[in-house]
Amino acid sequence: MENLPPRVCPFEGDASTTEPGPMTRVTLHGGQEVWAASRHADVRAVLTDPAFSADRANPNFPFLGTRRVQQDNGLKPALLTMDPPEHGPARRMVLGEFTVKRLAALGPRIQQIVDDHVDAMLASQDRTADLVPALALPVPSLVICELLGVPYTDHDFFQSRSRTLISRLSTPEQVKAAADDLREYMDKLVTEKEAAPTDDLVGRQIVKRRAEGVEDHDALVSLAVLLLIAGHETTANMISLGALALLRHPDQLAELRADPTKTLGAVDELLREFTITEFVTSRVAVRDTVVGGVAVKAGEGVLTLGNAANHDPDVFENPHQLDIHRGGRNHIAFGYGAHQCIGQNLARVELRIVFDTLFRRVPTLRVTVPVSELSFKDDAAVYGLHSLPVGW
Repeated sequence: MENLPPRVCPFEGDASTTEPGPMTRVTLHGGQEVWAASRHADVRAVLTDPAFSADRANPNFPFLGTRRVQQDNGLKPALLTMDPPEHGPARRMVLGEFTVKRLAALGPRIQQIVDDHVDAMLASQDRTADLVPALALPVPSLVICELLGVPYTDHDFFQSRSRTLISRLSTPEQVKAAADDLREYMDKLVTEKEAAPTDDLVGRQIVKRRAEGVEDHDALVSLAVLLLIAGHETTANMISLGALALLRHPDQLAELRADPTKTLGAVDELLREFTITEFVTSRVAVRDTVVGGVAVKAGEGVLTLGNAANHDPDVFENPHQLDIHRGGRNHIAFGYGAHQCIGQNLARVELRIVFDTLFRRVPTLRVTVPVSELSFKDDAAVYGLHSLPVGW
């Protein structure tokens, strides 16, 4: 069985992004010297220590590549980049939209969306498809659009801008233009909903914030942009990577087909295995502290290698083997601490429904090209596949 290609290392030298070890000083390709935290305990320590900041406006924040996302794009800080005391109230304001109960109510609609796209895929005359545009990308895009109240007919627009924002190859000018486009788009949408609130996340947030006397148009625009990007890019990449992984482990896939109650455990194992947003949780120290026995000074950045942490043999036995029976949710694919991904329950629901439906309805599904010919997103902040040719 072919191995998946290694990810591109974001820093100079021979240090690995998949093998955990002590805190290490590394130089990013842009020239910035930072700490690299790769052990599971060290990464979790960084993500819970108030000495570290998520503020990307900090000049010492560890950005990958040679460019820095400009802070003058008109967007207010969103959840991802907030520190206390602003972060807690802002997160609690929207947390009710992602409860297990509310997301369970979305289950039938998500199932319908998945079935519709599998129907369209199976209508192919030559019994082939590219799983990324056929299923992996449109399903979470439709779900997040309906949740937010964003017209799905605009998906080409926001998906192209999202790709620019998360690509490490984008220039600062391209990043700013993409951010400006998304801000202007969402500014118009929020303005329309302020005039006549709709029964969707953005509309309900308008009503709630007005009732509590904390209405802030620009803050809601920033939140909506963040949720739109994160809500489709992450889950879309996990669908394609997860399908590939399960097809390459037919014995474990057979177990899921025979007993769908095992799918949620398999979803968490796939999340651990791929850790597609491993650098989003990087931080910068705002005061002196100690991590893993190493002194980190105020102003020093820390690159958190989540993929390495999720393959730490001190925490996960045989970490490089996919094991749907591993159990537990102690991986950090969704981050850890106060900034743990607010949409993790939604992602789990979508992934469970997609995998259960796809492999039940297309039992002979197979990848039609060697792994060596697949194109992986090594140039993006969110790891994934550009395409996944399949047949049945």
